[in-house]
Amino acid sequence: MAGLKFQAERAAFGLAADKVLKYMNKTDDRTKALLKLVDLTENFAKDRFQPGSYEAARKMIQDPDNKWVQYLNRLFDEVDPHVLKTTALNLGFDAMLYGTKLMHESREKYQCNIPWLILMDPTSACNLKCTGCWAAEYGHLLNLSFEDMDRVITQGKELGIYLYMLTGGEPLVRKKDVIRLCEKHNDCVFHAFTNGTLVDEEFCQEMQRVGNLSLSISLEGYEEVNDGRRGKGVYQKVMHAMDLLKTYGLIFGTSICYTRANIDTVTSDKFLDMIIEKGCRYAWYFHYMPVGNDAALDLLPTKEQREYMYHRIREIRGLTGGKQLFAFDFQNDGEFVGGCIAGGRNYFHINANGDAEPCVFIHYSSANIKEVSVLDALRQPLFMAYHNNQPFNNNHLRPCPMLENPEKLQQMVHETGAKSTDLQSPETVEHLCGKCEHYAKEWKTKADELWGER
Repeated sequence: MAGLKFQAERAAFGLAADKVLKYMNKTDDRTKALLKLVDLTENFAKDRFQPGSYEAARKMIQDPDNKWVQYLNRLFDEVDPHVLKTTALNLGFDAMLYGTKLMHESREKYQCNIPWLILMDPTSACNLKCTGCWAAEYGHLLNLSFEDMDRVITQGKELGIYLYMLTGGEPLVRKKDVIRLCEKHNDCVFHAFTNGTLVDEEFCQEMQRVGNLSLSISLEGYEEVNDGRRGKGVYQKVMHAMDLLKTYGLIFGTSICYTRANIDTVTSDKFLDMIIEKGCRYAWYFHYMPVGNDAALDLLPTKEQREYMYHRIREIRGLTGGKQLFAFDFQNDGEFVGGCIAGGRNYFHINANGDAEPCVFIHYSSANIKEVSVLDALRQPLFMAYHNNQPFNNNHLRPCPMLENPEKLQQMVHETGAKSTDLQSPETVEHLCGKCEHYAKEWKTKADELWGER
């Protein structure tokens, strides 16, 4: 009975999405169709959003000068209709509405963290070796089989997880298996973090066909800086990949690691205008993490740069003077997600060896998905320690148990007996967290000041 209700509600969302796309060039009809989507969402989600959220959404949709309405209109004008509809259904309905409801029920039933998304590494192999990339610590010999990934997704959907992100290594080394996963699990959303160099016309055609795969392309600045970290010629290959993706009407954005050296460039108006013109819809900003025995500590942003980033990310998103780009900074936006989202709270990471790690930057585990179920991996001692300790303090501008609360990660690893999952150069938790102690102390003063001002 529940399955029939789900199919009926999903079909109603599909019809509403069809109407939006049908009247793509008729602004008034498009507005009416979007308002219908809000009505359907309110009917299904009810009190899972703030009471005023639905009315605020209706008001925004009817304001043609609103930045986010203009953003939506650009999506309708530039993205392939099949990709748009599939994204609306899989991300909007399956993941955000139906999946979230089931996820919360699973959390209550199993009394552990159940995430909204799972991050997987199809392979540790990569055609590049970039400075500061956690994947470089794993080596190039590990892979998750198609069957491994298929099993994770099948079990994940039973818990309410409909969003799967792929990292590596370079996930597009496994293009064919990625597309197979998109085909088999056509009710899920897939998102790959890629260096962009393996994006070609054939792959764009396949992405357009399946409709449920989007990309985040790594970019750390303009040609000289980007190629300095990633290798000569990579920047031009990325620009070409973006042009192809835009031509085929696909959804993509950037994944940007900001460091002491590039923070001004990757947040500048000029840089942001460039990636928007290229067709980017979003920008994920990641704070540089000193992971690995040979990590470069001089790339850690200064206290002043971190404060600048806190303010700048809010300017970029601003309704006035901001950019038509969804930008999110995982370190400085902790206030919107309740602090640390790792350890299965909102996501966890499965490396190419199958180890279930709390975070892409924290390589410790006591469970492997080749040996246990997804649910059992979420109930491993280290993840339960995350569950019992989150948030790691009351200031969500200091969310991470490694970078900003290094004593917390050390405590959890020691108490649970979790082991390093780095098969090439294992790093002790004392060594990893020791590199963060000075940074954490410096940032705490400013973070507490900013949090108090809120």
